[in-house]
Order: sequence, then C-alpha cells, then structure tokens
Amino acid sequence: MDEKEAAGPRVLPVLAAAALAFSVAQTAVVPAIGELSRTLEASPGDVSWVMSAYLMAAAVLTPVIGRLGDMTGKRRMLIIVLAVFTAAGVAAALVTNVWALVACRVLQGVGGGIYPLCFGIIADGFPARRRPVALGVVSALTGIGAGGGLILGGLLLDHASWQWIFWSGAIISGCALLGTVLLPGGGPRSPGRIDVVGVLLVTVGLTVPLFALTRTPAWGWGDPRTLGLFLAGGAVLALFVRHELRTDDPLVDMRVLARPVVWITNVTVLLFGFGMFGAFVLVLELAQAPASPGPGFGLDATGAGLLLIPGTVAMLAAGAASGRIWHRLGPRTPLTTGSLTAAAALALLATEHGSRWTVTLLATAVLAGIGLGMAAVPNIIAEAVPPDRTGESNGVNALLRSVGAALGSQIVATLLASGRTPAHPSPADPALTCSFWLCATALTTAGLLLSRLTPHQRSRPPSAALPAAPWTPTRRR
Repeated sequence: MDEKEAAGPRVLPVLAAAALAFSVAQTAVVPAIGELSRTLEASPGDVSWVMSAYLMAAAVLTPVIGRLGDMTGKRRMLIIVLAVFTAAGVAAALVTNVWALVACRVLQGVGGGIYPLCFGIIADGFPARRRPVALGVVSALTGIGAGGGLILGGLLLDHASWQWIFWSGAIISGCALLGTVLLPGGGPRSPGRIDVVGVLLVTVGLTVPLFALTRTPAWGWGDPRTLGLFLAGGAVLALFVRHELRTDDPLVDMRVLARPVVWITNVTVLLFGFGMFGAFVLVLELAQAPASPGPGFGLDATGAGLLLIPGTVAMLAAGAASGRIWHRLGPRTPLTTGSLTAAAALALLATEHGSRWTVTLLATAVLAGIGLGMAAVPNIIAEAVPPDRTGESNGVNALLRSVGAALGSQIVATLLASGRTPAHPSPADPALTCSFWLCATALTTAGLLLSRLTPHQRSRPPSAALPAAPWTPTRRR
C-alpha cells in the first residue's frame, strides 16, 4: 500500500469535520435571529448583520484563501483558517453586544476557504481511484451541513441557548484543527505574490452587490439604490477581470476559468446553490407556518428541522454514490440525473405540499438529487485545471455556490413576503407554489442545458493521476 492509499482513511474524516464546521455555521444562527434581537437588545436590522457580515466576508475571502493555499501549502493554510474560525466561534459565544457578535462573524468568514483547501488536499493527496468518492463526500457536506445547521440551531435554541450554537461550531472546528495538525504535508505549490490590487477590486466588487442583496427585503428589488449597487459591483468586477488578465501573478487566473468545462461547471453550481437554499427556506417556512389559516403544519423550530433529517442523510449517501458513478460513467450522468431528480421533486412539491409525509419524502428526493449532482463538481474541477491551481479554482466555485445560495434564499424570501398581509402573516399558498416552481426551473436549467455541455466521459482514464509537472500559463503583460 503506497503512502496515498495509507493516508486516505486518516485524512478524509478530518477534512469532513472541517467542511462540516463551516457549512453548519452558515445556517445554524438563522433560527436564533429573533432571540438574538431580544437578548442583545438590538433591532432586527442590526441583528441581520450577523448573517450578512458572515456572507460577505466568506465571499471575499474564499478565492483569496484558495490562492494562498496554492502558494503556501494547503495544509498549512487550512490550519490557520481553522484556528481563526475556532477562536472566532468561542468569542461569539461569549459576547454580549450585537456589533461584537458581527465582528466575530466577519472573522468566521475566513471559513469560506475551507472547502477549496479541502478539495485541493484531496486532489493532491488521494490516489486516483479514491479521489472521486472523497470529493463527493466533502462536497455533499455543503448541503448536509447547511440543513444540519438549521436543525441544530432549532434544537439548541429550543433546549439550550443561542450561545451553544457558537460553542458547538467551535467544538467541531477545534476537533478538525487538531486532526489537521497531524495530516501529512506536501502537494504542489504555485510560488508567487499576493495580487493586492486584485484583492481590493474583488472585495469591493463582491461586497457592494451582496450588501444590496441583503437589503432587498427593506428596499425592494427595483429600488434605485438596489439597482445602482448591483451595477456598481458589476463594473468593479469587470475591472477586476481586466486587471487579472494583465497581471503576472493574478489572484484568479481568468484563462483557466474561461475553459469551457470550468465556466460551465461554475454556472451549474450557482444554479444548484440557488435551488438548494431555496428548498431549505421553503420547507422550513411551510413547516412552521400555522396550519389554519394557511398551508403550513404549525411546527416549532425543532419539528421543522426534523423534516429535513432524512434529506440530509440521503444527501450524504448520494454524494458518495456520485463519486462512484462519475468514476465509471463520467461527469454528465450524476449531474443530469441529480439535477433533474431534484427539479422533478420540487415540481411535485409545487402542487402537493399539503401532507407532512409528502413534504418529507419529496424534500428527501430534492436533497438527494442535489447531493448527487453537486458532488460531481469538484471532480470535474480537479481534472480540468492544473494541480497548482486547484485551490484557486475551487475557491471561485465555492464562491459561486454561495452567491447562488444567497440569491435563492433572498428571492424566495421576497416571493413569500409578497403573499403576506397583516391579517395573514404566514406565506400564502400561491407564493409557496410559485417559489417551488422557480427552484425547479433553476435545477431543470442546470440539468437540461448546462450539464449537457460537460464531457460525457472523464478526461483521464481511471488509473491516471493528476499531472505532476508544473504548469505555467501564458499571460499578456
């Protein structure tokens, strides 16, 4: 047994714990927003920054940390990220002021780099035949952790306190940190320097539209402030692309991202993120809405979260199966099958959501389909880019998944809010139906259009390893 074969069983649980810590932290705080407002004596607008600041910090730091991992070593960077993430979680559990909590969440945004670093470590250190399953498992934890975070947040809020939401995250990431210290080092590096101008441009270009996105419930989508910030962010991102094409040491190599397989995969994962988080929001809204009047089941946070448990289990199983399917049949099969399965289940939910058991069954099918399709993505990235650019490329991919999740959750929340009135504060049934159809459309697009453009077979035979020779892009000065 070679060194990679021996290391795999030790490495995967550690990387899984690291990925789980970040994905749980994304959503575990959602059930506690109202409690935080009361306990910290803060307005709902101020408390909303607990989520918004985390989202924006993670969006900006994900590609930066991915590039730093390629430059300085992915294991070393993962240790630093987990240490900061754990310390910020402990501090968040101890604060008594909302703005101190927001500052802790900004620091926790460094966790956005966990996924690209984990994907890069697997691509560098796992044997070719084990790599697809390992990447599939870690990728599936994106959705599992997000759903599990909602469940865990509700349970802790109902039976403990909001502080335990942060203590639990710190415990998970602390265990991952201890395990990461014991991981073997190595892997290709891409020496260079940090593109400071690129970091500043991508920070402004991402933060401005994401800020506008978080303000849409108050401003509205057609408000001049919303549209103006979206346009301003787009203009800055266009400058970022132009700068990256001209610099010798880019933060993100645009020529790699322009490869058809890479950009198609990135668009696909944005749609998966949209559908996944839209489904989470819809199922929880439906479960917690009053049974009369309204279409809901009248459950508390714990009961609503329990509806998603079968789906999170199915998502993990589908993620592992996706790697095996990809290994034998190529990337198109899990992408198409997963996205169309999830789309069909969402379409059924649009018309059949009156029974708790029906919703649980169809939500399980949605999450299993998303897990099957989304788990194929890091495998495609690992084969499509040079080894010394895996962290950077997976960082961009993780960023787009987060953007899709933010869009899905905000657009669905806006649709649901449009059906509410002072006399009927729960979401109206037509708004729920329209939202389910919207998520189904996003995943159908991913299945019928984008995944058809991915290669039918693997670009390398199953026994092939990733190329070890350094790769030097041709750049224009």
